[in-house]
Amino acid sequence: MDENWAIYNYIVLIASDYRSGRDFADSHNLDEGTFRNILEAWKKEKAYQITLSTIYKICRNRNMNIFQFFHDVEKNKDIIVIYKED
Repeated sequence: MDENWAIYNYIVLIASDYRSGRDFADSHNLDEGTFRNILEAWKKEKAYQITLSTIYKICRNRNMNIFQFFHDVEKNKDIIVIYKED
């Protein structure tokens, strides 16, 4: 499994709890375009390299550390996410 895709899959999994991608982006202090890039990379429609800065923003806004983030990525890497777009 592609490690980047596992990260995108986890981010899309947590984003699926929000009303929209915009709500997720706003609540995690991300640019909406960054979330769209992640979503397109998750769908394998676009090549995208997530930055560590983006991962740290998500961690800070979820009150988790980087270790917890990657632990959750690993734990959820095989979950099939159904994401309904805005």
